[in-house]
Amino acid sequence: MTSLHADEAFLDHYQLSHDPFAPRVPGFKFFPAQRKPVLGQLHHLARYSQLMLVVSGPLGSGKTLLRQALVASTNKQAVLSVVVSARGASDAASVLGQVAQNLDVAQAEMQAILSKVVQLALTGQEVYLLVDDAEQLDESALQALLELAAGVPEGRPHVFLFGEPSLIAGLDELNVEEERFHIIELAPYSEEETREYLEQRLEGAGRGIEVFSREQIVDIHENSDGWPGNINQVARDTLIEAMIASRSTAKRPSMGFKMPKKHVLALSAVVVVAVAAAVLMPKKGEKAPADAPAAQAQLPLGDGKQGANIEFSGSSQPMPLPLVGQSQPVMREPLAQAAGMGEGEEGSPAGDTALQPGNPPPTVTTIAPPQGVPAGPAPAPARPVASAPVQPVAPAPKPVATQPAKPVAPAKPAPAPTQVAVAKPAAKPAEKPAAGGAGNSGWYAGQKPGNYVVQILGTSSESSAQAYVKAQGGDYRYFKKDLQGKPLYVVTYGSFANRDAAVAAIKNLPAKVQAGKPWPRTVGSVQQELATAR
Repeated sequence: MTSLHADEAFLDHYQLSHDPFAPRVPGFKFFPAQRKPVLGQLHHLARYSQLMLVVSGPLGSGKTLLRQALVASTNKQAVLSVVVSARGASDAASVLGQVAQNLDVAQAEMQAILSKVVQLALTGQEVYLLVDDAEQLDESALQALLELAAGVPEGRPHVFLFGEPSLIAGLDELNVEEERFHIIELAPYSEEETREYLEQRLEGAGRGIEVFSREQIVDIHENSDGWPGNINQVARDTLIEAMIASRSTAKRPSMGFKMPKKHVLALSAVVVVAVAAAVLMPKKGEKAPADAPAAQAQLPLGDGKQGANIEFSGSSQPMPLPLVGQSQPVMREPLAQAAGMGEGEEGSPAGDTALQPGNPPPTVTTIAPPQGVPAGPAPAPARPVASAPVQPVAPAPKPVATQPAKPVAPAKPAPAPTQVAVAKPAAKPAEKPAAGGAGNSGWYAGQKPGNYVVQILGTSSESSAQAYVKAQGGDYRYFKKDLQGKPLYVVTYGSFANRDAAVAAIKNLPAKVQAGKPWPRTVGSVQQELATAR
């Protein structure tokens, strides 16, 4: 499914108004019961705590949704929310520059920003500073945010960081002596919450949860580990896999097929005409009527006898075809047909049209003379004799024997007759895709949509994906997709003919790789994401 119409085929098959599992769906809001206490905890700590608040969870765990809910649930008259992103702006200067711009501060300096916060506090308005993709912040940026969160006695902003678990490791490396931040780790959805999430997604697209069976819902929950980003991917893979399977079944020919009666009658008429034509054709060896002029040279193709004759207009005597060394003609196409080969197969290259219908008279190639027989005048030895078209020969009263210009030594014995044929081009070995790099997208596009790969991990850093693939090597690759409007680099392993083979391969992966909960997915789903990313 690599064409731009893949989305349309997917939507038409399930009669969906839009892709229910796209990263961003307008108007979709799902906030499970377990996230409501987390939202309340954030509001409570922002009011009564002096700590910087850190919300941690893997990619696709719903951090952005929680951040949006936090902003939406604040009193807009009492709270000014400033949202910045660490993507592409990971150092202290870049982060402070974004904050200053949102607060209309001329100078992107710590004291100037804190002075603006104090001014807003005097008017009864607090500042919420929310940082997305915080795992990309470097040490200087983390230090600056901790200083902002501490503020001054007159006022301070409430700082929230939303990032992947690697953010916690970065904070731990700061070696702060006192507790200056509080971490809230998100939990995955339960199976019931996964079902509710799928149901709400499908209802927004005009369908219901009945699209999935009970077993499929359980499988989606287990393979996604309950994280909403993974739920979207696994659910979409499940629908695509079912669509491919149903279409493959529909294409199988029915054993009870019956041809319409009018088609049977037409076919019978064609058979009768063919039989009549075969009966009326002159049999092999019959002499043509005397009053029928020979319009062109006639070469018996399937005869195989030595010394084939050619008749020319204006000559009543057949003339032997002067073949070098009195050898037998070799017909490439009849031999290929006798061997059961078709056009384009081995022994009958698609590009060889010398014997195809509608072309000029066929060419005749020769073989070397039998052992012990002197060779007549022939082209230079040790080089294949190219096929040459038959040239007309002037009438003569009798055949003229060809004499060599000078004595020629007998030809060396050959182990077997050498047939001149079109050389078959050597098959180009399949190129093994290089591990890592943007070229892997071409590898995914060349695979069968029904095959499976094992998704190992997803990361927002391309350098991390490249380093992982380089360290693992072998059949590890990665591709780029879009997740909620941001690039995501997905690392996969192997290529398998079916899901069972992919599941079996997961069990043989190293323990540290299995710890990341890899899961099988169809190549068709990857191709779909690559087409969407373009």
